[in-house]
Amino acid sequence: MRRQASIMHLDLDAFFASVEQRDKPSLRGKPVVVGGVGQRGVVATASYEARTYGVHSAMPMHEARRLCPHAAFLAGRLGAYRAASRIVMGILEDLSPLVEPLSLDEAFVDLATAREPLELTDQGVVAVAERVKAEVAERTGGLTCSIGLGSSKFIAKLASEMDKPDGIHLVVPGTEVATIAPLSVRVIPGVGPATFDRLARLGVATVSDLQALSEHELIREIGRAHGTALHALAFARDDREVSPDRDRKSISVEDTFETDLRGRPEMVTRIDRDARLVAQRMKAMGVFARTVTLKVRLHDFTTWTRSRTLEGATDSAEVVAAEATDLLAGLQLDQGVRLLGVGVSGLTTVAQDRLFEAREDHEEVVPGGVDVPAGTSAETLDRRVPRWLPGADVLHDEMGPGWIWGTGLGRVTVRFETAETGPGPVRTYALGDPALHLV
Repeated sequence: MRRQASIMHLDLDAFFASVEQRDKPSLRGKPVVVGGVGQRGVVATASYEARTYGVHSAMPMHEARRLCPHAAFLAGRLGAYRAASRIVMGILEDLSPLVEPLSLDEAFVDLATAREPLELTDQGVVAVAERVKAEVAERTGGLTCSIGLGSSKFIAKLASEMDKPDGIHLVVPGTEVATIAPLSVRVIPGVGPATFDRLARLGVATVSDLQALSEHELIREIGRAHGTALHALAFARDDREVSPDRDRKSISVEDTFETDLRGRPEMVTRIDRDARLVAQRMKAMGVFARTVTLKVRLHDFTTWTRSRTLEGATDSAEVVAAEATDLLAGLQLDQGVRLLGVGVSGLTTVAQDRLFEAREDHEEVVPGGVDVPAGTSAETLDRRVPRWLPGADVLHDEMGPGWIWGTGLGRVTVRFETAETGPGPVRTYALGDPALHLV
């Protein structure tokens, strides 16, 4: 922990939804939900207007539709988000060579290594944050961010949550322990559901309660490494440096069975459990995975390893479990399985879940979906069906640029507008209309 609040944490507000509202004038001030549009889809980001109805990230999309049926449900435009992210990360890298991205929409910055000398007083770092916010808004077309300033990465990240959206919060050096004491113990990195339940059995609900426990008690309950780390963070002791490049190893969990497994439902249950353990470890390490691996050993010790590289990186147990289960489906396992393992690799500190995919293998028409014949595989769908997903950019030969409002029953509805035009007209066309093109 430093003597000065020289670590900044920047978090773009409701990032994906805000980019959509920026580029789609008709959605400004209205609830917007971005994520997967299929039955297995989850919410990536909800606008603040949607959050008032209880919609939040990682929620199943069908639940979000129930809570806020009048929202705009969009499949997401990763290219647009990456472009905005590059602008913001460029602003931060112009400020300091030590920028540690955590995802497309958040990063740590070490102000003590600024390219130009900065006044690292309380007033000085707040002034820097104000300049960064103004530049982000100007260069991204109006996106807002929340900035936290503190003496450590833990405190800076916590501070950015204390004044959202569009705020700046400074935790004055020397006040860290008092600031975090009344907060829920869940604010401490590494306290997920399992650890929270264990701590609750010890009567721990707040950070103050955690501070009252000895390090020995924590180690006895949750293990040496985890207990030691939590005890230090309970007193705001965090000496982690802002690191643009951090090498991480792979993470895996394997089960060897006394009796060979023969039923796929039980195998899927094991995969789901192992995926959750892997995800817990990723969250504790603060990393995300680009590749999911399934390891299977048969009764005769034949071992198969199958991997799939994602379009982004994730720490979601649900995503890891779904990918591993898909890999299992392609294997012939009638003779029995003596070992199952789930692993992840390609670890990074930058997250981008595969939350924008609509992967459905059965016939269904959903708002913004596409009619797909029963039994069509995801791979075939990718080859045969254009990605006419809600929110995607299109160009019409006569009407110009617009975006997909929704599809179904062989038709696609488009709203023609851009960030500069203001709300525009809506038109419906037949799928395959030669005048309409995906951008």
